Amino acid sequence: MFVWIQFIACTAVILFCGSRLSRYGDVIAEKTHAGRTWIGVVLMASVTSLPELITGISSVALYHVPNIAVGDVLGSCMFNLLILAVLDVGRRRDPISSVAQQGQVLTAAFGGVLLGAVSISILSANSIPAAGWIGVYSFVFLGLYLVAMRAVYKYEKRRIAAYISEVKEEDHYGKISKSQAYLRFGLYALPVVAAAVFLPYVAEEIAAITGLGQTFVASIFIALSTSLPEIVVSQAALKIGSVDLAVGNILGSNLFNIAILGIDDIFYFKGPILTHTSRSHAITACGALTMTALVTMALTYRSKKKYFLISWDSLGILLAYSVTVLMLYLQR
Repeated sequence: MFVWIQFIACTAVILFCGSRLSRYGDVIAEKTHAGRTWIGVVLMASVTSLPELITGISSVALYHVPNIAVGDVLGSCMFNLLILAVLDVGRRRDPISSVAQQGQVLTAAFGGVLLGAVSISILSANSIPAAGWIGVYSFVFLGLYLVAMRAVYKYEKRRIAAYISEVKEEDHYGKISKSQAYLRFGLYALPVVAAAVFLPYVAEEIAAITGLGQTFVASIFIALSTSLPEIVVSQAALKIGSVDLAVGNILGSNLFNIAILGIDDIFYFKGPILTHTSRSHAITACGALTMTALVTMALTYRSKKKYFLISWDSLGILLAYSVTVLMLYLQR
């Protein structure tokens, strides 16, 4: 019983502080003129993914449970895309994919490339060489993440330059300075980090008590908890009308999550991380890849219709997530 109280307490901290992050992310986007897609993909995504980062590092460095680290990263990728579908269902107007900036396709496509690389690496981990104790694939993950960030930045820079030349951007946060926005953003990010440090211990206890196994618990329960900032931040972003901040946060978080997998490998000194984890993680990676492909199709096709309050891509995402969870349960 006490372990579930600990889980709820960590979750509550992440939920409360995550709800405050979107406002100051939007302020920073306005003050820096960096674009809401770019801020969502980089700043918001990196902060809302801090629970995955800290959970992963503490999983491998303190508790030596690499399955928790890998399961959390890949499960969070799936859960993030599920958030996008749920937000779309709750939106009575046009599908989110029809109003998001076209640049989001670039982020989603990079997400598909990274998840494909992870899937291949999991299935062939024993055949991939290592540099010391680090798998070569980890350098590929980190390199692709940096390439993605540069590509999205250059795209947004061109788009914003064209936009500003046509329309004068409205100032919504005149009373908040740039330094105040950064300070408050950082203050709300710190408790999120603190709560994430304890999650691997809690996850290990839950896996032992329920008998569900570390892979399933990390991919479902821990992924849910560490993805709470994405839920709250994206919902809050939609409320203030920043669709691109919401979508960019979710898609950018998935990019950052794969980079986290490479970072976890660096902190796991027993050898390449994927050679010490279950191959059933490939199921989660392929599930996330399928969901990413659906998002990419939706952002490209940009359908204006919904059927019974749900768009075709959201329905596909919900089905893909459900099937993947079922397969993980059967593999537990």
